[in-house]
Amino acid sequence: MGFGTEFNSVCKFKSEQELYELLEYGKGKMVKSGFRVFPTGQKVIAYTPTNDAIAIVRILASIAEINFQGEEVTQVEMELVRKLTEEEARIQTALAYEMFFGERG
Repeated sequence: MGFGTEFNSVCKFKSEQELYELLEYGKGKMVKSGFRVFPTGQKVIAYTPTNDAIAIVRILASIAEINFQGEEVTQVEMELVRKLTEEEARIQTALAYEMFFGERG
């Protein structure tokens, strides 16, 4: 059992519903598999399930636990700071592919 550390600039959503709730209501949460450490209190770039930069969010809480099914999960609560402009999103997406996600296509 161990903790994986997330990159300080990456908060990637796997669920469109979780992302929608964040953008619609200004606060939201996502659930990640495994025990992970997110930088609570820091601002990070949020990415869509298709790896596109979309917003700046502040991590409010990161709770690692074993759920009722016996799976290790981490719940991350966050608030929306602001959506990125089209140019900011394009640049952040290009940088993320180079640094984290690998080449497109």
